[in-house]
Amino acid sequence: MTDDHDYEALAPTHKIWVHMAAGGLAGLAEHCVMFPLDSVKTRMQSLCPCPEVKCPTPVHGVTSMMRREGWMRPFRGVNAVAAGAIPAHALYFTVYEKAKGFLTGHTFGHNNTLAYGAAGVLATVVHDLVMNPAEVVKQRMQMAYSPYGGSLECIRCIYKREGIVAFYRSYTTQLLMNIPFQAVHFMTYEFVQQIRNPEHKYDPATHLIAGGLGGGVASAVTTPLDCIKTVLNTQQTPEIQDKRMLLKATSTYKGIFDAIVSIYKVRGVRGFFSGIQARVLFQMPGTALSWSVYELFKFILSDQQK
Repeated sequence: MTDDHDYEALAPTHKIWVHMAAGGLAGLAEHCVMFPLDSVKTRMQSLCPCPEVKCPTPVHGVTSMMRREGWMRPFRGVNAVAAGAIPAHALYFTVYEKAKGFLTGHTFGHNNTLAYGAAGVLATVVHDLVMNPAEVVKQRMQMAYSPYGGSLECIRCIYKREGIVAFYRSYTTQLLMNIPFQAVHFMTYEFVQQIRNPEHKYDPATHLIAGGLGGGVASAVTTPLDCIKTVLNTQQTPEIQDKRMLLKATSTYKGIFDAIVSIYKVRGVRGFFSGIQARVLFQMPGTALSWSVYELFKFILSDQQK
C-alpha cells in the first residue's frame, strides 16, 4: 500500500461486498438525513391541496408540518425508504463501479464522460427496480391526509385495493426521470472529480463538492418528471380533503399521460416545477453526503482488504 492511499488506482481489486456495504450505508445516509425536505417536496407536487403548497420556502413547509401534525410528522415513511435504500444503493454503486471499470478499462479522464453516464444508466435500472415500491409507500405516508397507521398497513392496503401493479405504476416514469438524472449526476460528479482530484485519491472535500453539484444540477433539470412520478405514486386528486376519501380511492391516474394532463389542468405549466426548490435542497446535501459516506467506507474497507 502506498503512503498516498491511492485507493482509486486499486479499484479493480475491490471485492463486490466492499461496494455493496459502502453503497448501502451511503443510501441510508442520503435518504434519511434530509427526509423532512423530501416530505415537503412530495406534498407540494401532489395535486391534493395542503397548507405546505403555500409556504414560501421548504423550511417553512417543514415547520408547518411539525406545528400542525407533530414533531415527527416530517419523518413519516422514513422506515420504508430506509428498508428500500439499503439494498437498492448497494446494487446501485456496485453496478456503477463494475460497469464504469468495464467501459473505461479502469482509466480516468474527461474522455470517459459518456462512459460514466452509461454506467450510471445501468445502475439506475437495477436501483429503481428495488426502490420503486419503497418510493410508493414512502410518498403515500408523507401525504397530508394519509390514512395509514404505518408502512406495513400502507403496503397491505395498496396491495388489497390496487394490486401488485400499484407498486410499479410509476416505474416507467421513474426510469424516464432517473436515467437522465443519474447520467447527469455521474457525469458531473466525475467531471468535478477530474478537475479537483485528477489522481482520484481519497479526498473528502472533493467528494462532498462533486456529489453536491452532481445532485443539484441533475435534480433541477428532472423536476417535471419527478412531479409526474409523485402524482402516479400518491394517486391523490384535487378533491381529496380527508382520510375517508383516501380510504375509498383506488387507481385514479393510470399512466404518464393521465398525470401530465391532470397536472396541466390543475396547475398549468408551473405545476411541472412544483417543489423544485425543496427537491434541489434535498438532493444537493443528500448526494454530497451519499458520495462522502460511500467514498469514506470504500476507502476504509479497501484498506482492510490489504
